Amino acid sequence: MTVPPTPTVCVVDDDPDVLISLRFLLETEGFIVRTFANGPDLLAASPPSPGDCLIIDYKMAGMDGLDLIGRLRDRQVKAAVVLMTGAENEGVAVKAARSGVWHVVLKPHIEESLIARVLVALREGASPPPGNPLSEFP
Repeated sequence: MTVPPTPTVCVVDDDPDVLISLRFLLETEGFIVRTFANGPDLLAASPPSPGDCLIIDYKMAGMDGLDLIGRLRDRQVKAAVVLMTGAENEGVAVKAARSGVWHVVLKPHIEESLIARVLVALREGASPPPGNPLSEFP
């Protein structure tokens, strides 16, 4: 029996404290973690595989999270995506869904739901979930 590889989770956030915190949280859960301080750093790195998950901050200087996701999709990257945002409004969820992102978690309390969202996103991949993807937005 072959053991499936441990998924890699790539975290993109321009706040170094968030990167440290999420690295600790995700590694504690057994994930391999790669962190990036901005979108261009991720784009310059080796591309994520379809079995990986990307956790991307929505609001970053220079290139926001949805722009980064668009550039990744242009490059045919099929990794699952979880978008983090501090903006508690449905507009962000709608924009995310239009970009093919079905999992949105709110800062600053992301630790409460992030691992669950990552696991679901990895299970679903880059495909949309059944039903209304916006129905889960708080």
